[in-house]
Amino acid sequence: RERVRAMFYHAYEHYLESAFPYDELRPLTCDGQDTWGSFSLTLIDALDTLLILGNVSEFQRVVNVLQEGVDFDIDVNASVFETNIRVVGGLLSAHLLSKKAGVEVEVGWPCSGPLLRMAEEAARKLLPAFQTPTGMPYGTVNLLHGVNPGETPVTCTAGIGTFIVEFATLSHLTGDPVFEDVARKALKALWKNRSDIGLVGNHIDVLTAKWVAQDSGIGAGVDSYFEYLVKGAILLQDKELMSMFLEYNKAIKNYTKFDDWYLWVQMYKGTVSMPVFQSLEAYWPGLQSLIGDVDNAMRTFLNYYTVWKQFGGLPEFYNIPQGYTVDKREGYPLRPELIESAMYLYRATRDPTLLELGRDAVESIEKISKVDCGFATIKDLRDHRLDNRMESFFLAETVKYLYLLFDPDNFIHNDGSVFDVVLTPYGECVLNAGGYIFNTEAHPIDPAALHCCRKRKEEQWEVEDLMREFYSLKKNKKFTLKRAADHGEGESAKDPEDAPSEKGGETRNSKKSSHSLLSCPSQSFNSKLAVLGQVFLDNN
Repeated sequence: RERVRAMFYHAYEHYLESAFPYDELRPLTCDGQDTWGSFSLTLIDALDTLLILGNVSEFQRVVNVLQEGVDFDIDVNASVFETNIRVVGGLLSAHLLSKKAGVEVEVGWPCSGPLLRMAEEAARKLLPAFQTPTGMPYGTVNLLHGVNPGETPVTCTAGIGTFIVEFATLSHLTGDPVFEDVARKALKALWKNRSDIGLVGNHIDVLTAKWVAQDSGIGAGVDSYFEYLVKGAILLQDKELMSMFLEYNKAIKNYTKFDDWYLWVQMYKGTVSMPVFQSLEAYWPGLQSLIGDVDNAMRTFLNYYTVWKQFGGLPEFYNIPQGYTVDKREGYPLRPELIESAMYLYRATRDPTLLELGRDAVESIEKISKVDCGFATIKDLRDHRLDNRMESFFLAETVKYLYLLFDPDNFIHNDGSVFDVVLTPYGECVLNAGGYIFNTEAHPIDPAALHCCRKRKEEQWEVEDLMREFYSLKKNKKFTLKRAADHGEGESAKDPEDAPSEKGGETRNSKKSSHSLLSCPSQSFNSKLAVLGQVFLDNN
């Protein structure tokens, strides 16, 4: 763990010294370059990693630097996908972790704050990309002028389906539904255009919904679409998103899975088009673990681990039948995906093999990639030639997942036994109770925060009422509260089996509250609600 910490600071300090305010460090020449839009991207991407490593003072300093120095009102063509996962995701995560990091937050936090406003500003710059006949976004947008007139309408599947985590979080915190609405519309457009055998392709025309690249798999160009169906379902407690993923999962198993490897197939016929493993696919075992499919996840993970041990890293493409790299795809840009899966699977199994992967990753990266000014992309795993680039995801993801693998007591792994209660304009709110959802750039989002800023007028329960009931039950040694089913306004929960009760417990009559609603309504029952550690869940 301490070696991982040292890796982070070797890279981070050289970025500050040699590359800031550029997006990325060039470690072979000890200078910087803008890559994704001129946002000081590595600084945004590394911010929550600083807190995970326990460095609150530097977190606080960087928050001030970003507020003063980052401007999104610039004439730059930016990737809609990359700006969302790195910039919007990084700012949202840092916003939600600010209080934990000792930042003096403004009144109304987490429903307001400078980092939240920056995240919203960045996301609004991306909204013009979604103005298409299908609701699927263009891949690139000019931050000053919107979509360029000659912009290609062909976008990869992941570039369409990787917004629900960040955009739904923004909508819930700001009260503006437009972000979640466009993200959902894009997700559903991909679902609507899947093939008859249940697969999606790699690239699609966002104006006509015609598939341009018809290779179907779980890797590059598709990967985070599947990831966000699962993570969006967990974050939002959304059964529809999970059912969509489970249907895809059946088709993926039926047509692409061979001996615990996943190949690329033709999306309409299911015939194999590329018998290759891509390093980006290594997130899949971690995703499987999130839906409880741990046995299959471990078998696939061990396949991928054999490739790592063969080369000391994962080549971008690996020909499975030949057991070797693919021409011009021999590089390893210090990607996190296999380490990410190891972290998830270790939390699920405590299998020491997963720690061995972590150790091997530290050894490989230090031996092959470390240079005087940071860590360099490995251009070719066969001869260990290096490239003059250190992607921001190295500090955002690779180092973070390595550290979390070796730090079982990190606050990110909180099991809900400790938490913070904050007062918002909409009632009391529980935060930092664990269950963090990592976006695809490894920025943790606190799911409880999505229930802090509700402004729904149809709330049936009030904080005063809940607290009164809780203390009444506590006084009588009866800790039971009936779960309200999600029946909509004015309806009550009817199933007595839904009431978890202890000995001598009694259920609360779930009638509509008899006194008037507060002007600032509390969290609804059809959200996670914790009152002084007693947690109640709805039927979902």
